[in-house]
Amino acid sequence: MRQIILDTETTGLNARTGDRIIEIGCVELVNRRLTGKNLHFYVNPERDSDPGALAVHGLTTEFLSDKPKFAEVAGEILDFVRGADIIIHNAPFDIGFLDAELTLLGKPPFREHCGEVIDTLVQAKQIFPGKRNSLDALCDRFGISNAHRTLHGALLDSELLAEVYLAMTRGQESLVIDMLGEGAAPGAAAAPRVRLEAIELPVIMASGEELSAHNAVLDDLDKALKGTSVWRAKPVPAEEKTADTQNA
Repeated sequence: MRQIILDTETTGLNARTGDRIIEIGCVELVNRRLTGKNLHFYVNPERDSDPGALAVHGLTTEFLSDKPKFAEVAGEILDFVRGADIIIHNAPFDIGFLDAELTLLGKPPFREHCGEVIDTLVQAKQIFPGKRNSLDALCDRFGISNAHRTLHGALLDSELLAEVYLAMTRGQESLVIDMLGEGAAPGAAAAPRVRLEAIELPVIMASGEELSAHNAVLDDLDKALKGTSVWRAKPVPAEEKTADTQNA
C-alpha cells in the first residue's frame, strides 16, 4: 500500500481569485512505513503573496523569483503521486489549489491522477469532536515535537502530518504484528501471521527460598494490620458475588 502525505503553501487563501501554489511537499509511506523518498519544490507563483500568507510561510517574492514555475514541475509531481492514496490535512484547500494549477495547464483534476484522497482533518474531528484539530494541536495531543516549526513549510508539515496520521490510525495493533513487519522491504509481501495459540510460553515457578521470603513479607503485613492482608484473602467465587449483588 503506497500513500503520499501532501501539503502546499500558497500566496493566499483563494485559488479562484488568482492565488497560486508557492511550495509543495510530499512524503512517501509504503505499508505504513516512511521510505525516506520525498518530493519538494518551491514554485515561482508569478505574483506577490498576501501579507497574511507571507506572515505564515515567510517565502518572499524575491526568494521565489528564480524558482521553477508550476508548469515546469507539474509532470514530476503527477508522476510521484500517480496511483497512490493521498493524505492531506484539510484536503479541499490543497486540492482546490492543485486543480486550479492543473486547469491552467489544460490537465485533468488532481483526483484523476491518484487513488483515494484521505482528509486527516475530517478523521480528527470524528475522533476528537469539539476539540481543536489543527496540525499543531494534533502534534501536542500525540506528543509529536514540532518545536522546530516556527513558520509553516510544506515539506516539514508533511513530515509532521505523516507522524500524526500514523499515530491517529494506529488502532490496537499488537506488538507481535509490528515485529513481523520490521525489516520488510517496501512493497514486499506481508509476512505470515503467527498463530498465538500455538506459542507455548515458559512458566517460571518461584523457588522454595523465594516463597519463604514472600511469606515472611506477608507475615509482617499481617502483624501491622492485626489481621489478614488482602494478599492472603481467598477470592470470592463468581456465583457468590452474583448472589450478593442480587440480595443487595
